[in-house]
Amino acid sequence: MTGLTTAGVMLNDNFQDNKVSAAGKISNEKIKYAGKNIPVLYDVDVCVCGGGPSGTAAAISAARNGAKVVLIERGIALGGLAVLGCVYPFMDTHAPNSDTPYVAEIKNRLRKKGIDPFDGVTQQTWHNPEVLSLIYDEMCEESGVNILYETVLIDALSSNEKISTCIIQTIAGLAAIKSKIFIDSTGDAYLSRNVGVPFERGYEKTGNNQPLSFRFEMGGIDIDRLYKYVAIELKEDWCKSDPPYFEIAEAMHRKQRYKLEDLMAKGVESGELSQEEAEYMQAYSIIGKNGVMSCNFPEIPVKFKSTDPIEYSKAVTYGRKMMRNMANYLIKHLPGFENAYISREAAMLGARESWRIKGKYYMVEDDYHNQSRFTDAVCRTAWFIDAHGEKISEKLPKGGFYEIPYRALVTEKISNLIVTGRCISASFILQASMRIQPTCMSIGEAAGIAAAWSLKNNISVNSIEWDKIPKNQRSYVSQSR
Repeated sequence: MTGLTTAGVMLNDNFQDNKVSAAGKISNEKIKYAGKNIPVLYDVDVCVCGGGPSGTAAAISAARNGAKVVLIERGIALGGLAVLGCVYPFMDTHAPNSDTPYVAEIKNRLRKKGIDPFDGVTQQTWHNPEVLSLIYDEMCEESGVNILYETVLIDALSSNEKISTCIIQTIAGLAAIKSKIFIDSTGDAYLSRNVGVPFERGYEKTGNNQPLSFRFEMGGIDIDRLYKYVAIELKEDWCKSDPPYFEIAEAMHRKQRYKLEDLMAKGVESGELSQEEAEYMQAYSIIGKNGVMSCNFPEIPVKFKSTDPIEYSKAVTYGRKMMRNMANYLIKHLPGFENAYISREAAMLGARESWRIKGKYYMVEDDYHNQSRFTDAVCRTAWFIDAHGEKISEKLPKGGFYEIPYRALVTEKISNLIVTGRCISASFILQASMRIQPTCMSIGEAAGIAAAWSLKNNISVNSIEWDKIPKNQRSYVSQSR
């Protein structure tokens, strides 16, 4: 597939004059691909591959700045792990004033839908998955983003250091999208790898990826009874907020000791749980879903790599068994779970890390500890180094943060490609800090602004100097020390 370049692309004999609508849709054109004539569905300014937190932000941001945009999403909802993967809530960046305009807008729209995202104590964003997917649809519709649901990126055609076309699998079969600029928000750097961008995967020292998770929701929980048992009887102070904002957690072999660790250890002693299952358990109440908690477990053993299709597929089966066993154990032994049941399984595994590009700037752990600042910074964060299975680092001092430069989003290899989300240019350890969803949203927001700026000023996206964009048009301005 990678050998198929634009040299092999030809318009078919019946090609007629293009008729381009305001939305950028193109009719009457086909291209030759893999021996077939396939239709060109869109010819646009910006093609965003992946509708997760960063991709959706990029698409909306680019469209609001005047670009004609198409957004490819392999599921039937935008939001990625936050919606399809049951990853809830949004973690706090721990950095002061880190919300870029897009992130602040998401929180405000949640509130207008009756979902107050703040518990008054922590800075986590307690969203609601179904409400969030509706908000994303509305924002795309308002800004003019064209969404292609149940559409999978399978190949890309490039020459002369530029991508010309994405090949996609749709419900109707193979099709193509032409675009001036492409944004890789796949989470796995799939578009980037497809066109020869240098990349890494896993921890540089071991080759291991961070462990996958198979998240789910449980209904029928008596939250008040659970709260009384965990917070009052056991005197667990891990969760600082009260119902309806409530969290339970335990993680063995860490400095933090949790009161529920004994409960899980007893399951290992009785043979009801494996050591793998008992290692990690976390659950959050979901605002707007009474008696329902989002379960951040099981954590699937690290032997199942997120970058190996066979092992990934085996992880689904393995993780589902772990999920059922752990849920049954809580139903039997944790007060408040007596009448609980699994109400929803995630539609995708939770991959904390897979592939990462090597861009014009490569972020490393020292950038975290040194609280690096950059003139071309697109956002800030202070989320701790959260590399499951490898390293859980100390937090930065209160008020401390580091910045992420625009140069980590672009590569020397391809001049019309921007990369967003968890697969930007960073080491394994640094990525474990920047991968949380609000940070990924801010990165995507900046990518959309940069793409539109590139079009308006006829500058390749990998030559843009973010700090040269007028301050009132940037989503973030560096706070140099």
